[in-house]
Amino acid sequence: MEHPRRPTCPQCARPLRTCLCRWVRPVDNLVRVLILQHPREVGEAKGSAVLLQRSLANSWLSTGEQFDTADLETLLHTGNRTSVLLYPEDPGTARAVDNPAIPDEAERLQLVVLDGTWRKSRKLLHLNPALQRLPRLALAEPPPSQYGTVRKAHRPDQLSTLEATCLALAQLEQAPGRYAPLLSAFGGFVGHLAATAEAGAASAEIGERPDEV
Repeated sequence: MEHPRRPTCPQCARPLRTCLCRWVRPVDNLVRVLILQHPREVGEAKGSAVLLQRSLANSWLSTGEQFDTADLETLLHTGNRTSVLLYPEDPGTARAVDNPAIPDEAERLQLVVLDGTWRKSRKLLHLNPALQRLPRLALAEPPPSQYGTVRKAHRPDQLSTLEATCLALAQLEQAPGRYAPLLSAFGGFVGHLAATAEAGAASAEIGERPDEV
């Protein structure tokens, strides 16, 4: 017997219980953002990339693991922008950049973001040599993530895709106030996910104990 499909939101295509539309905060970002999403992140209820992409006016999301070389080069050089990879610097890799932009130069930049777990993002980097050649941007003293209540991090400096991108954009554009509303909304989104998970766990526990009503 087929179970009826859960109703979904027509805007974000998520189940209504985890709809993220109320948390969208439109932002006119100066630095263009290219989000390269690992395929296994598609449909992840706890993922933040869709909320990020829907909020940033100047952004693009592409899904894949090993991208076609020509297609990736096109994405990296859209509008003759200089692409910078948001990723910690490793010895022997492409040069790091502390802050390659000032506000009047921000529109010439593209921030490349890898959306996935730490392991998946490293695989994206390994399988796509063009990404390895990009200059890298590391966040300057990032705050603790709001994500810990819903998704486990393996390192204390690991942030969600949305948090890391907003902090990087604020750093590059020298405009932290521009991204504060979106970061605040993300906190609400995380709280909603945590509450939904708790409610689901409580319902499951009640279902396992028929004598409890």
